[in-house]
Amino acid sequence: MDDDSRVTRRRVGNAEARRANRRWWDADADDYQAEHGRFLGDLDFVWCPEGVREADVRLLGDLAGRRVLELGCGAAAAARWLATRGARPVALDLSAGMLRHAALAAGRTGVRVPLVQADALALPFADAAFDTACTAFGAVPFVADSAAVMREVFRVLRPGGRWVFSVTHPMRWIFLDDPGEGGLTAVHSYFDRSPYVEQDEAGDATYVEQHRTLGDRIRELVGAGFRLLDLVEPEWPEGHEGIWGQWSPLRGRLFPGTAIFVAERPA
Repeated sequence: MDDDSRVTRRRVGNAEARRANRRWWDADADDYQAEHGRFLGDLDFVWCPEGVREADVRLLGDLAGRRVLELGCGAAAAARWLATRGARPVALDLSAGMLRHAALAAGRTGVRVPLVQADALALPFADAAFDTACTAFGAVPFVADSAAVMREVFRVLRPGGRWVFSVTHPMRWIFLDDPGEGGLTAVHSYFDRSPYVEQDEAGDATYVEQHRTLGDRIRELVGAGFRLLDLVEPEWPEGHEGIWGQWSPLRGRLFPGTAIFVAERPA
């Protein structure tokens, strides 16, 4: 257990994780947008704190006319950007607080996309409903059974559909969430899959983030039926001096902070 007695690592099931994270993101939505909204923009698709943009890397492939599902959309900046590129996006999130910010941003930009409040473990869509699915740090790290998320995404994608998601690079699990010198010393086992848990005085989880190794993620994808096309580990760009939580120039120039998985449902 870390110095704070309310922070621990322990097993958490889907129901407890869902309850904790929905409450967390509902309560934190305003602060999150105040801190990160400018970096993410209202009409932009930013994959990670390193600043990788879909407009530059085109990991999703062709967009015009494509039905795209954004999981864990937050304020849905990516979904709105997709709409400006001719796609037909749907933005889904568990948190009503984050979707409220999505609605506000739609009013500011005039770009509106369908917003759906739902659990990534039970997507409320028919089989083969989408051409593409994506998420930038949404949904995948916050559920206990992330393999089930892969199966759900596989189900709602048409054959040949692409699934691209970014998560904190599993290597970061070894270190403390410290952007400075304290975040350069290994303190945890890479192979310990116990989730990071913040909890209240009663021991109930208030925030949960799950850990999987790179191999775990690949096995989840392959087990669901996907074919892995690429694994992108963005390097820290020159001139980028911003700090986002535990992401910083100091750490970013030494080891990866983000992993972006690019997969497709075979045709």
